[in-house]
Amino acid sequence: MEVAESLIDLVFLAFMSMVPLLLGAVGEIINERSGVVNIGIEGIFLLSALTSTIVNYFTNNLGLALLTGVITGMAIGLLHGLISTYLRGDQIVAGVGLNVFAYGMSVIALVTIWGTFGNSPSVSTIPKLKVLGHAVSPLVPTSIAIAVVVWYFLYRTGLGLRLRACGEDPKAAEAMGVNVLRTRLLATVIGASLAGLGGSYLSIDWVGQFTKEISAGRGFIALANVAFSNWNPLTAILGAFIFGFFDALAIHLSIVSLQPALAYLFKTIPYLGTLAVVSIFFKRTRIPPALGKPYIKE
Repeated sequence: MEVAESLIDLVFLAFMSMVPLLLGAVGEIINERSGVVNIGIEGIFLLSALTSTIVNYFTNNLGLALLTGVITGMAIGLLHGLISTYLRGDQIVAGVGLNVFAYGMSVIALVTIWGTFGNSPSVSTIPKLKVLGHAVSPLVPTSIAIAVVVWYFLYRTGLGLRLRACGEDPKAAEAMGVNVLRTRLLATVIGASLAGLGGSYLSIDWVGQFTKEISAGRGFIALANVAFSNWNPLTAILGAFIFGFFDALAIHLSIVSLQPALAYLFKTIPYLGTLAVVSIFFKRTRIPPALGKPYIKE
């Protein structure tokens, strides 16, 4: 009975863990299907979690805090999109710069606002749903619904076809009347807004405060989920749950472990699990041909 209860607890915790991984992956799928790669999801998670916490702390308005996180993601996406499309900058360098900036800014904000290097005070969190006696965030079904809607948009609508054409063959897309640069810019903004929602979830829903390492590599795991899913939002749901289960297992084992040294060892499980899964499935993936390549209109 105890084993069964522990397994059920793990499953529910995995659903909670999967939310940022799924939102980040689906947002990145939109980006990359248009031809833009953004490895700065980790930075978006951090900055969106930070701004959401700040707004929540000073206003105690959860709706405004959640919206702030989304807007933060959109603003970052707009900047990254402009660099990647109209300025034809190096997309990888821009993403790395975003991650470094986000980490530094989070530490500065913690010290400036709360006078600490570690974490903010606790803030109010989004009310949870009760499912089989377990607390579940409303963003769990919402993130799954978003993934389904994005799949439908990409594969069942004309606009989705135009967006995917920009990542497959931008010259052909331009010949069809598609404004490639504008489409890529909009895709980057929308994709980053979903990552911003994932960052807000971390601070004002799951954790209930901001810490300087609140993202804990989840942005990179979300990128791994993009490859695992073969750029398919529906498969990304499965990938997010699998990677979320690894995260939940690490949290569970760290709690029940009586030895601190083992607790640190268990924290490596999500990353080792990610490496194992991606190593197995990456050979079967098909990368959009124009991914990461600046488009120069002739």
